[in-house]
Formats: sequence, structure tokens, C-alpha cells
Amino acid sequence: MKHRQEIIQNKSLFISCVVPVYNEGDLVKSFFPQLADTLRKLTNQFEIIVVDDGSKDNTVANLQELIPACHLKLVVFSRNFGKEIALTAGLDHCKGEVAILMDADFQHPLETLAIFVKNWGEGYDMVYGVRNSRANESAVKRSFAKLFYWMMSKITKITIPNNAGDFRLLDRKIIDALNSFQERTRFMKGLYAWVGFKNMAVPFDVQERAAGTSSWGLKRLTELAITGITSFSDVPLRVWGLIGFCISSISIIYALYFMFYTLIYGVDLPGFPSIIVAVMFFGGVQLLSIGILGEYIARIFSEVKQRPKYLVEKKLGFEE
Repeated sequence: MKHRQEIIQNKSLFISCVVPVYNEGDLVKSFFPQLADTLRKLTNQFEIIVVDDGSKDNTVANLQELIPACHLKLVVFSRNFGKEIALTAGLDHCKGEVAILMDADFQHPLETLAIFVKNWGEGYDMVYGVRNSRANESAVKRSFAKLFYWMMSKITKITIPNNAGDFRLLDRKIIDALNSFQERTRFMKGLYAWVGFKNMAVPFDVQERAAGTSSWGLKRLTELAITGITSFSDVPLRVWGLIGFCISSISIIYALYFMFYTLIYGVDLPGFPSIIVAVMFFGGVQLLSIGILGEYIARIFSEVKQRPKYLVEKKLGFEE
């Protein structure tokens, strides 16, 4: 701890800042100079790893103009691979003693970086931001997030802090641990929790986006939630095994009841509506259970192909 504090006081801490961007051409020219100025106040040695996730606008062109002045190192993907993979690429390329992950839309306050570094100096290996409020989000999105965090706390063996995102500081040992993972379908919030180590939460107020709109709609959030559940829990598979056992038990009880009823009272005319209802019910249960099983099989299929996590079109600002 004392060694860390000395490094901070001497401003010799090597900070890597990882920032994924996607169609942020209107923001990068104002954001990265401010980020660089903030980092200069904290240390004399830093790098900003910017991962362009297949932007369709002028993001890359604007970033190229900032490379010398802002200490940018630019990784340009060949196409859009998603934010989770962009963060993974940034961690793959960073060389710092710590890495700070953040967005380029000004929603993560720059003044919080000093608090992150201060807490790292006090011995915490991971310092993560927790938003104070979700008031700026829709009621549907807030309810969805609340349900997701509740479900993850019940069906997984990891603890994901409520309202914590990717905005955080990671020590080198955590960076190396995350880089050692080979899985291709990633849920980074789960991986942060899985690695463990000493961590601390820092509350912050989410700022308004300086420009543009978020690309994270309900559909993408749902896909990410499904990835998180299937990556860290086998409970859905076990639940349907339990449901199958219960239905089988009920069927056996009903068969015994029908047998004794027939022996005592004779055979009634079969009920066509009840047969249709039973067939449709059991057919729906089977299709739903196969669908859940299919989600896990799809994840296995994606992993066994062993394709690269991402493809890089070009790198700029890195030493040869």
C-alpha cells in the first residue's frame, strides 16, 4: 500500500485508459483532450487505448488527428463486434500498471478518476463506479435492470453489484487475469465479479450525453442479459429438469386416479377438449425447454469454433 501511495505522489503511475467508441464522431474531439488533461494531473505516464468498434461515421478520422496530442493508441476493428469485445481488445493492448475503463459520451465524470486512483493507492485492486440514480432512464429499462440484478443474485454464485457498469479501475493482476480467459461470448460485468480480489464501490452521478443517442436499446440489453445468465448459471437447465419431474409425477398420479376410477365406475366417453389442452400444454413446455437448451448449445457452438474474438483492420499510435 505504501509503495502504491509513493507512486501516486511521484506521479509515476502508468495509467492505461481504455475507451470503446462507436459512431462518436461528434464527441471525440472534445472528450479526449479533456480526458488527457485529467490524466496529466494524475500522472506523467499514461496511454489512452481507443477501440473503434466498426464506426460508420467520421470517428476514426477525427481520432487520427488527436493521436499525438492526446497520447492515443487507436485499434480499429474490421466490423462491429460489440462493446464487450471492444473492452477485451483494449485490455489486450494496454501496458499500464492500472487500466481505467470508461465511455466517451461524458456520462462518466472525469473527476471520478482521481478518486479511483486514490482508492487504488489504499490497497484496492478494483475500484468500480456505481450510479447513484437511474432517474434519467425509462421506467421499463429501470424495471428490467432491477429484475436482472435480482435474478443474477439468485441463480449465480457471483455477486454483481447493483447499478455497476464498466466504469472502473483495474489493477494489473486483474488485467492479466481477464486476458487469460479464452471465452468468446463475454459478459464483462460477470467476469469482473468472478475474478474477485479486493474491490471498492465509488458512487457517482451519471451525466447527460453530450451528443447523440445511446445504441443500447432494450433488444441489445436483453441479449446481454441472456449472455450473462447462460455464462454464469446452469439453473435454467436444472429448473426445467425439475419442471419435467413435477409434470411426470402429476401424470403418474392422474394415471393412477384414472385407473381406479375406471375400475370402480366404468369408462366415460373421452373428452376431446381436455386432450387438446393437454397436448398443447405439454407441447409448449417441450418447445420452451428445448429453446432454453438451445441457448446453451448455441454458446457451446460459438466457443468450439475457436474463431478470434475480434479482427483488427489497423492500429495507429503504437510503437513499431
